[in-house]
Amino acid sequence: MGHTEKQVESPGDTPNECCVFEYLYRDASNYKAWGEILLSGIPSQSDVAALRACLESDVYFVAEQVGIPGAYKELWDLSGGRTSDDHALHEFVALRVATVNERKTFPLFGRLSSLLKTFQAVSKWDYSLSSNYDSFWN
Repeated sequence: MGHTEKQVESPGDTPNECCVFEYLYRDASNYKAWGEILLSGIPSQSDVAALRACLESDVYFVAEQVGIPGAYKELWDLSGGRTSDDHALHEFVALRVATVNERKTFPLFGRLSSLLKTFQAVSKWDYSLSSNYDSFWN
C-alpha cells in the first residue's frame, strides 16, 4: 500500500545478493535486545575480519556513530525508560548471507561495502553519540 522498496541495480549488488548484519544491545544485567539490518552484497571472510578490526575489543561499537539503529528501545519499553544498567555500546554478532524470507521482508538498509567504509572511518568510538550516553556517565 504505497510502500516502495529501494532497488539496487549495481553489478554485484542485486537484491538476491544480500546479507544481514546482526547485532545486539546487552545491558549490565545481561538483558538483551537484538537488531538486524539487510545489506546488499555478499560478505567474505575478509569483510568480517575487516569489520572486527574496527570494533572495540573485536566486538563493541556505538550504533549511532555508524548510522545503525540502536537496539535498546525494546529494553527501555520493558523497564519504563533508561536504567543505571544502560551503557553506550552494541555488540557485533554476525555478518551472514540473508535468507529468502529476510530478502522479502526486511527493508534494504544500504550496501555492505558502504557500511564497511563507515566502520573503517571510525578512529575512536565516541560514547557521547549514544542515546544512552547520559545514563552511562551519570
